[in-house]
Amino acid sequence: MTPERENELLEKLAQAVVNFDEEGVKVIAQEALAEGLDPNKAVFEGLVKGMQEVGRLYEEQEYFVPELLMCADALYAGLDIFKPLMKADRTSVRGQVVMGVVQGDVHDIGKNLVKVMFEAAGFQVYDLGRDVPLEKFVEEQLRTDSEIVALSAMMTTTMVGMKDVIKAIKEKNPRAKIMIGGAPVTEDIAAKFGADGYAKDASNALKDAINMISSLRDLQKD
Repeated sequence: MTPERENELLEKLAQAVVNFDEEGVKVIAQEALAEGLDPNKAVFEGLVKGMQEVGRLYEEQEYFVPELLMCADALYAGLDIFKPLMKADRTSVRGQVVMGVVQGDVHDIGKNLVKVMFEAAGFQVYDLGRDVPLEKFVEEQLRTDSEIVALSAMMTTTMVGMKDVIKAIKEKNPRAKIMIGGAPVTEDIAAKFGADGYAKDASNALKDAINMISSLRDLQKD
């Protein structure tokens, strides 16, 4: 396959997600597989790229919840086709992650995008949703023994609650790794709050999570 054709198929996948064209995604996905497009690339540079654009449209209030849900349906239609064929080397870093938007905050587009990428990469995701009380994160981490807890906040007023969540989880399970993200969050704030990782976007969150899981597994071997 030529680079031009590859780019064309990736762009078509992204656009079909943006246009909430579920049937179109299925047709293009089958076409892409028949022509030898790498499933990992199809997901992350096609489907997820489309969902990132959907996120932008949602934040700018060009799209609203109904469009968002239809776009997600299109995205998952593609994931259903590609996920079984994604490269096995990703399975070595698979782990469990608890995620949610902190109490008082209902902005979950970023969290939903991160969830999609984690699921596509083979993680078991326990999604607590939005406006999640502090103790719920602690309970779910202990219940599932998840290696990672991912916290999201889109407002400065709710972001401050992350510090208490991190402290409570670390007291109960010091081995749990905690990642935070959202519009007001910075690397400095993550360090100040005692988080193990800071995700400025969904791709960064996934890379950080994979590194965290790998380092935890190495520690267990030692």
